[in-house]
Amino acid sequence: MNHQLRSPAGDLETVDLTDPQTFLDVDLADMWRRFRTEQPVFRHRATERGPAFWVISSYADVVALYRDNKRFTSEQGNVLATLLQGEDSASRKMLAVTDGPRHREIRNLMLKSFSPHVLEPVVAGVHERTRQLVAEALAHGELDFVSDVADQIPINTIGDLMDVPREDREQLVAWNTQTLSRHSAEDSEMDEWMARNEILMYFSELAAKRRRHPGDDVISALATATVDGELLTEDEVVFNCYSLILGGDESSRMSSVGGLIALAENPGQWHALKSGEAGLDSATEEVLRWTTPAMHFGRRALVDVTLRDRTIEAGDVVTLWNSSANFDESVFETPHVFDLARTPNKHVAFGYGPHFCLGAFLGRVHVNALLAALRSQVADIKLAGPPTRLFSNFVDGYSGLPVVLTPEPSTERSAA
Repeated sequence: MNHQLRSPAGDLETVDLTDPQTFLDVDLADMWRRFRTEQPVFRHRATERGPAFWVISSYADVVALYRDNKRFTSEQGNVLATLLQGEDSASRKMLAVTDGPRHREIRNLMLKSFSPHVLEPVVAGVHERTRQLVAEALAHGELDFVSDVADQIPINTIGDLMDVPREDREQLVAWNTQTLSRHSAEDSEMDEWMARNEILMYFSELAAKRRRHPGDDVISALATATVDGELLTEDEVVFNCYSLILGGDESSRMSSVGGLIALAENPGQWHALKSGEAGLDSATEEVLRWTTPAMHFGRRALVDVTLRDRTIEAGDVVTLWNSSANFDESVFETPHVFDLARTPNKHVAFGYGPHFCLGAFLGRVHVNALLAALRSQVADIKLAGPPTRLFSNFVDGYSGLPVVLTPEPSTERSAA
């Protein structure tokens, strides 16, 4: 499905990882292999988008730095675009960009709402909703898998957990996509900023209502929770709502879409899933590894750190590339083979260490439910046109995917 991708020029210095266009034009598998092999700790030049920064591409180094929250901080941002601007307005207000004791306190508070035990009753609902969406998609024949299926699953799960009114969810999906990525180069960075502000204003109003009239939803839990006898600040409540709706929706959607493309392009693996040769659990992990929706996360060095033969100086921006680590040949045998039975599969699609994604269990449930529905209801998957890639150096995903899904004969009979 790639459109005449070019290999990076002889010198990796020419690669610009700040430019989203790079991720559409360059053969990324070749590029990351070269980074891991030639310069696993790479000093990326300054660009018009900001100062120089470090690129960490090997699995071992990425995991080591994720684990190291003493010498590297998230509090000045955890995404390249924000780090290059020098600050994150959500610093010390949102879990993802808070470190130290406050991070542990708020994380423990939020874990109560997102632990597997608490979410266990939600799992059956996710599977039922996904089966219904796939059944509706099969009735259409040709459809846009992004808007007709993938967009509908995670937003409704997280929407139910947060008790977001159903009529508002489609708009939240649109804002989410705009916040983390753009549909094309024609969209502006101002559009991203405005979408982020829209989400924040939306949750500011909703959190204020829940603080006055709490229910049994996640927003109410945040709005009424206390740490050391003190309520969370309004900013902490709003920014963590923003983080949950963003993380709970985006990665699951993009994994689902990328997974469907991989199944269509690898008929042997589709057969392995259908026949049961590949189990749902291992298939879920391979889809997450293969798609790696969050291509990177970032940190800032607090002190000078020597990594391999390079010195990262205090204050330097460091980017940890999940999309390279998850294809590291030293960890994953034949990493560029889509293998639904792959085991072990210790990917870092959800990050690693103290900031490991809070919604990882829910993300796995969404992908697992989709694979289960496809396996039982769909006989064949055909791509009806090229997928439309997002314009981003952070989210690897799609805004459109025309497909034709052929139902299993038993599905057709039961629908009739």
